[in-house]
Amino acid sequence: MRDTGSSLNPLGLLASLFDSGRGAYALDEVAWRRAMSLPVFDGQDEAARQRLRGLAQGLLADKAFSGAGGLEMDAAMATTIAAFAVLPVLNLEDGWYAGWVEVVVYPGEFVFDGEQMDETGVVHHVHHARSGEAMAGGPLVLSWQDVQESGRGEGFNVVIHEFAHKLDMRNGEANGRPPLHAGMAPAAWAAVWLAAYDDLCRRVDGGEVTQIDPYATESPAECFAVLSEYFFEAPHVLHAEYPEVYGQLVQFYRQDTLARAVS
Repeated sequence: MRDTGSSLNPLGLLASLFDSGRGAYALDEVAWRRAMSLPVFDGQDEAARQRLRGLAQGLLADKAFSGAGGLEMDAAMATTIAAFAVLPVLNLEDGWYAGWVEVVVYPGEFVFDGEQMDETGVVHHVHHARSGEAMAGGPLVLSWQDVQESGRGEGFNVVIHEFAHKLDMRNGEANGRPPLHAGMAPAAWAAVWLAAYDDLCRRVDGGEVTQIDPYATESPAECFAVLSEYFFEAPHVLHAEYPEVYGQLVQFYRQDTLARAVS
């Protein structure tokens, strides 16, 4: 999730989730070409683009894309979201986005009003604006305004951020430790991420202006989601700041985004 500053409640209109239903939107060719022209897709060869297209078509068939808060959903919007969403799973096995159905899209930032557990297990009532929300076993909610600002190679992509949370949730609640592939060492993953998280928290708490969005210091789960954004949108920044995290994400996503960006 990302905190921002606006006014709609994603949990108050859950009846809208089934307005369109699964598979309501086919891939929109104009929106697809527009998405593929964005910097985040630079360096993808034709074979990768064709695989992305197939994955996007599969996601459009599998999920229900619904507008909320007065937004009228269409195939172009759903295609744009799908294009960003399948980039992280380009080289992964099928099924990483299984187990949930709905993508709900608001015109802009929305207010989340509900309960949230902190890292110590204490549940707090929260009421603040967000541009995205991923619910364990439930819908994924996005701000269309923020979707439109994604993909520019600037380290921001709300779709990748929220879908990264869904990957993280494959082994339970989001905690920054998604299921790792065979051959990846859990101890190495934990050590690298903890060191980066602690360093970024120290720098942000000390008032330093960092290249990485300070929202990554909210929790290990947010650190994973934010740094996943940088891995795809601005890999040079992530590699310069935390090269070992970059290396872990190369193994996890099975992509070398920096090499692709400079090729």
